[in-house]
Amino acid sequence: QVQLAESGGGSVQAGGSLGLSCVVSGLTFKRYPIAWFRQAPGKEREFVSYVNMDGNRKFYTDSVKGRFTISRDNDKSSVYLQMSSLKPEDTAVYYCALAVDSFTDHTRRNVYSYWGQGTQVTVFS
Repeated sequence: QVQLAESGGGSVQAGGSLGLSCVVSGLTFKRYPIAWFRQAPGKEREFVSYVNMDGNRKFYTDSVKGRFTISRDNDKSSVYLQMSSLKPEDTAVYYCALAVDSFTDHTRRNVYSYWGQGTQVTVFS
């Protein structure tokens, strides 16, 4: 059974930093790319960041470029999202998502077969 478990969310003042973690179990983590999405109240779930199997290709949505950093540790079956210079508009539930099938667009939600339960990030001004 594949499971993804996020942690590290919380509340922070605008301009602050938070780090999210996601631990994956139930498959050989190093074989699969993984991403972070987020969903704000009343909005659709949106792509945030992606990292390939080896960790050497990373992508970010424009609104977080230069502020967020994705990384992975295949020995620990984990992916991380370090967030800095946080803004109130970053407030959302953050999800890690794993893709096991081939795809062409890593920003699409339907590419990802497995999702975590989400962790709340709240940024207050």
